[in-house]
Amino acid sequence: MHLTGKGAKDRYVPLPTTTVRLLRNYWASHRHPRLLFPADGRNHSLAKDGVSQATTPMSETAVQGAMKQITKNLRFGKKVSIHTLRHSYATHLLEAGVGLKVIQKYLGHSSLQTTMVYLHLTDTAEANAREEIEKLFGRLPGSDE
Repeated sequence: MHLTGKGAKDRYVPLPTTTVRLLRNYWASHRHPRLLFPADGRNHSLAKDGVSQATTPMSETAVQGAMKQITKNLRFGKKVSIHTLRHSYATHLLEAGVGLKVIQKYLGHSSLQTTMVYLHLTDTAEANAREEIEKLFGRLPGSDE
């Protein structure tokens, strides 16, 4: 998926096949020739004959409102923003062993330092690191265990 973000930087983010399928099905609901998320109003009420007539993409406010409604419906119990998704995406990639340089590219950071500050070490990542250290070094000669 191609995204233009902060600083008008292009970003290409790989999406799972299942997500691409869902997005294609969603697109079929409005068939806009250029926009995946056109500003057509609720239930595409501004579309004519099933084809979107929007000239602009869905607003940031609409996306944030949808996120708020989803987390409310899920009874998530925590405040979640679109930016939370960005943090979660990066954190899950890190925990899955994806390299920092790849995550840097996906986030659109010019500097690896920015990526390192942006990401936080989670309990899972720390536990995984400890497991890997144990696997790599095993028992040292002369240890009691």
